[in-house]
Amino acid sequence: MLLIGKKQRLKAIRFAPEGVFLDDGAEGVLLPRKQVPAGLRTDDEVEVFIYNDGDGAIMATTMEPKGVLDDIVALEVINVTPNGAYLQLGIPKDVFLHKSQIRNIAEPGDIKVVKLILDYDGRLAATELIESWLDNAELTVVEKEQVAITIIRETDLGYNVAINNKHLGLLHYSDVFRHVKPGDVFTGHIKRILPENKLDVAEGKHGYQRVEDELGKILRLLDENEGFLPFHDKSEAEDIYAYFAMSKKTFKKAVGALYKQRIIRLSEEGIHKI
Repeated sequence: MLLIGKKQRLKAIRFAPEGVFLDDGAEGVLLPRKQVPAGLRTDDEVEVFIYNDGDGAIMATTMEPKGVLDDIVALEVINVTPNGAYLQLGIPKDVFLHKSQIRNIAEPGDIKVVKLILDYDGRLAATELIESWLDNAELTVVEKEQVAITIIRETDLGYNVAINNKHLGLLHYSDVFRHVKPGDVFTGHIKRILPENKLDVAEGKHGYQRVEDELGKILRLLDENEGFLPFHDKSEAEDIYAYFAMSKKTFKKAVGALYKQRIIRLSEEGIHKI
């Protein structure tokens, strides 16, 4: 059975001038000739992405899409019509964002953060109303758990985020140590679960587990810089993040742990490896 908007491995059943037909349990789905891998033979399997072309026919492509069904992705607006906007998905057919699913006015060249869904006709489509697709009624995460975070949009308090593409959460400005923008995806953790299953998240791993990961990074950087780094507890948080990609709080914890282990010594100039 073909899954629209998903990748599948399908068997080649017959060749034709227009390409190769892949086994869909019926007459076959066409993989256009220009996309047929060199050396492909009958009964060989090939991984393809399944979509509907402009006429609604089901097609296969070996081109790599920028997202698959249920993903949350940042896509460029290619064209705008009275009924909506077309977004570039990286395959022969752009994905349609209907006007009823647009949160803000779209213009060509804009980047839209959308969730890939199926429309009423079963075709791959997009929606900018991502929060309505995220459900916190029954949580599948616990506090301190490591999760995948996708930035949806900026708010007064921070950023609305999708957690594992399932739940809605909030990343507070106070837990952001670098520039982030809608569409960014990174690893974080559940900072706390609030009443009504509201979720606060933070970047990186939780607590000491995260500090442990950073010890090796500081030691590596010391080795790469002849055993000295010009950073200390009075260094600016922005400078620390720019160099170490960690918050000042995490940096101080990691340095403290290395100091207690007598691996480093500290001076007014910075950190010295013993």
